[in-house]
Amino acid sequence: MNICSIITARGGSKGIPRKNIKNLNGKPVIAYSIEPSVTSDLIKKTYVTTEDAEISKISKEFNAEVINRPQELAEDTSTSVDVILHALNYLEKKDEIPDVFVLLQPTSPLRTTEDINNAINLFIENECDALISVCEIDHTSMLSMALKNKFLVPNCDEKFLNKRRQDLPTYYSPNGAIYITTPKILKEKKTFIPKRTIPYVMPKERSIDLDTPFDFKLAEFFLKKINS
Repeated sequence: MNICSIITARGGSKGIPRKNIKNLNGKPVIAYSIEPSVTSDLIKKTYVTTEDAEISKISKEFNAEVINRPQELAEDTSTSVDVILHALNYLEKKDEIPDVFVLLQPTSPLRTTEDINNAINLFIENECDALISVCEIDHTSMLSMALKNKFLVPNCDEKFLNKRRQDLPTYYSPNGAIYITTPKILKEKKTFIPKRTIPYVMPKERSIDLDTPFDFKLAEFFLKKINS
């Protein structure tokens, strides 16, 4: 089976400027997605789609192949679906279209080769259209409230408000680390989460998504802990 990974890395970033190539514990952020993909024995090729020359240069240094992304697909309003469809069209023209592809977002630096391999095997072994990585949601988020006319209004079913934490149901949230599907499904459904999507559950400490400077410091802390 021909399986590739596609890493989406644009140059612009508001929360953390140039975060895809920012130094994180001795390496550019994007390296933490390229390296586990390149070392996976299940992934045939690792591609980075970018419009940025510096990201392109660094990606090649870490042994990824680069797909040049047009600027109109590198704006704040650009969707990951459109970016991946562009990459797949490029691969199709080169006669390199995969049977299955793995979308790896560079903002998940704690995802490992083992995570990638386990997720791929889970996808292959199950009758499904897609797989996404998730992590368990903190129970307190179920009890979140909104303000309505200055008063607190529960977002959840009120029957949960007075339950003990251990009696609350378990919910999961996408952590952005791994998305797996086929070119055919993405072209048909235009989503990474079609109806027949299964989860790959990851622990919270490997589910950090680099969105704020605090996330960056948290990722740095865990990486130093792993390395020590």
